[in-house]
Amino acid sequence: MNLWDWNYTFEVFPVIFRAMWTTLTATITAFALAMVLGLILAVLRRVSYKPITWLVIAISEFIRATPPLVQLFFVFYVLPFYGVSLTPFVAGTLALGVHYSTYCAEIYRSGIDSVPRGQWEAATSLNFSSTQKWMKIILPQAIPPIIPMLGNYLISMFKDTPLLSAITVVEMLQAAKIAGSASFRYLEPFTIVGLLFLLLSYPSALLIKKLEVKMNRRNLGKKEKRSIEKGVAV
Repeated sequence: MNLWDWNYTFEVFPVIFRAMWTTLTATITAFALAMVLGLILAVLRRVSYKPITWLVIAISEFIRATPPLVQLFFVFYVLPFYGVSLTPFVAGTLALGVHYSTYCAEIYRSGIDSVPRGQWEAATSLNFSSTQKWMKIILPQAIPPIIPMLGNYLISMFKDTPLLSAITVVEMLQAAKIAGSASFRYLEPFTIVGLLFLLLSYPSALLIKKLEVKMNRRNLGKKEKRSIEKGVAV
């Protein structure tokens, strides 16, 4: 028996390649949820009513302290006992999205905290509503610098999608398991899965690294410009 069978490799590759689109769809859907929910959590932590702040902190810490696999099992297997039945794909993307939203919230919070206090005071002096203040003043300044950090979590989430195979979502790893169990050959399908993850995640990581360098240079340029303007004003 040959260690590597090219005929079998070409036979199983299309099956895993089709499952790759499920992986990508799950990643994009879960990350979109994480970004929206993370922003909501970050904003809620700044409300003046302290019980809401404490509740948000407690929920976030609990979610970050428990494994995402346990959360997947809870959403898919436990919630049906309370009348909430979800398909494997919806349950998986929901669990991953909620889990990563707590990390995205911290990224958003760092971006929001970096907005100079003068900008907050300016929005208040212009008599902006809370919505106008956030949409026109705070978020446009807070979000661009944190885009590279959010991108890092996107790649991490992509590499965590094999967890969805535990609740029968047929993504790349599950497709490889099914193919391997049918032929009793696991080397080729698992190697293909590993290579596809590498080919998709490594270039994305390089792109995010490049974007991070570009954003740092832009922020440095803005700081130097402010320093020059202050010097001229003095």
